[in-house]
Order: sequence, then C-alpha cells, then structure tokens
Amino acid sequence: MTLEIKTFSGAEAAARFTDVARLRIAVFRDFPYLYDGDLAYEERYLATYARSQGSIFVLAIDDGTVVGASTGTPMTTETDEVKAPFLASGRDPADYFYFGESVLLPAYRGRGIGVTFFAEREAQARQLGLRYTTFCAVERPSDHPRRPRDYVPLDAFWHKRGYRHHPELRTSFTWRDLDDTSESPKPLSFWIKDLAA
Repeated sequence: MTLEIKTFSGAEAAARFTDVARLRIAVFRDFPYLYDGDLAYEERYLATYARSQGSIFVLAIDDGTVVGASTGTPMTTETDEVKAPFLASGRDPADYFYFGESVLLPAYRGRGIGVTFFAEREAQARQLGLRYTTFCAVERPSDHPRRPRDYVPLDAFWHKRGYRHHPELRTSFTWRDLDDTSESPKPLSFWIKDLAA
C-alpha cells in the first residue's frame, strides 16, 4: 500500500477538489449525516476553503486516490451559522480554528489516519497563533429509523483527543437527507479543545 498523508494550503488543494467532493458525498451518506450530496454544491463549498487565508487540507492518498480528507480554517472566515453561537456566548471567533470535516473510507479506518488529521489541523492552528480548535457534529435521535444497531458515536475518540462537548453552543445546517425530497435544517453542537491546556 502506498498511503501518504499530505497537507495543502486551500489554494494548493484545488486540483483535488473533485476527488474530495466525491469522498465527502460517499462518507456523509452514512449515519448520522445521511447526506444526499450534490457534486456542484460540494465543489463550491470546498472553494470557500481555498479562498480562506490560513486554511488547510489534509489528504490521505493511496496510490493516487484520495481516500480521506480533513479541512480547517480560522473561524473568522467561516459562515454566520458557525460563528453565531460563539458570538452569542461572548466568545471571540478570532481565537478559534474551525475544523470543517474529517472523512475517511471505511477500509482505511483504525489505522491512525484520523488521529493524524486532528494533529495536522491543530498544528496549523498553533502556527496561526490561535488558542482553540473546534468542530460541530450533527445530533440525531437515538431512535432514528436509519441508526444502525452497531452504531458507535465518535465521542470517545474526540474526548481522547482532548475535546470537550459544549452542548450549549448549537447551530443548524441545512441539507437533504436520503429519502427526503427537500432540504431541512439539522441541529449540531460544538466540541472545543484548549490548545494551551
């Protein structure tokens, strides 16, 4: 196997956007996101990260194929949906580095790639002089009809990386679920790590 982990600035990653977009659509179809993805939307979304000063793409590439990807950007460059809960609670977005996603094909999980994704993005935050890293995760009811019986949330993995759940910091993103005919808002809450702790 010729697996490599490579980091790119946003603009440098542009040549891989179609690959990353396809990967996001494939991974986010699974529970809990259940995302019925659209390639054109994905490429527009990724382009916003390319334009962000200080953004990072961390890609896992196996024999030329992107099998995993994670992104991060200073929160000040993020959307109002991301910043609003922080502003409302008196937190300054200028102190935070926001993780957009971390997606990895199932065959490559359990090999430490996800740990590397977090470490590389945290290193970028430190390089930019930011104190906190954060991300948000979708919340689904425990009795959701598409919840697999063997589903294990990533909470323990995130805790092990030093992240703490802040359920009081909430937002919503809109997308179309599998089997739905239209988009609807989904609730998400944030996890935060203090890099100085």
